[in-house]
Amino acid sequence: MLVEKVFLEGCFVLTPKVFEDERGCFFESFNKAIFEKQTGINTNFVQDNQSISSKGVLRGLHFQTGDFAQSKLVRVIKGSVLDVCVDLRKTSPTFGQHFSIVLDETKHKQLYVPRGFAHGFLALENDTIFSYKCDNFYNKNAESGILFNDEILNINWGLSRENLIVSEKDMELPTFKSLVDEY
Repeated sequence: MLVEKVFLEGCFVLTPKVFEDERGCFFESFNKAIFEKQTGINTNFVQDNQSISSKGVLRGLHFQTGDFAQSKLVRVIKGSVLDVCVDLRKTSPTFGQHFSIVLDETKHKQLYVPRGFAHGFLALENDTIFSYKCDNFYNKNAESGILFNDEILNINWGLSRENLIVSEKDMELPTFKSLVDEY
């Protein structure tokens, strides 16, 4: 497995070694020992989540607060997504910056998103299956987020607003500025 740092400290792109032949393919999607050795991060994933989305569905930008903050290891099982994470750590030199990557079913890349980040994704194909591991359990009272089209963050989702399918709940998330002012 190849583990590459991205410019946001603590974020990593993982690319597995894929073995292919006439039967199909095989790859190890996660190996705790290799992950820890290459990142220096000792994590214990306790919950796996999965969603299925139509093309144009945008989920995010979400995170959990306080004791319920989560690190995530995200990947696509079927289809493709534009995956985005935003550094919300006020003491970080990359505070307020974001990273994006296309994750798909053919390259099998994954993104490790540490605690202190907001995360979201846009499904680029119908019936996209998105999966992620979390190192902390979900807690409804700790959920929070940032508006996906926040002017300060200026994330290029690659689709016009009229082609996005966004939940009512995600449309009502606070702006980056109001969130920062609150904390």
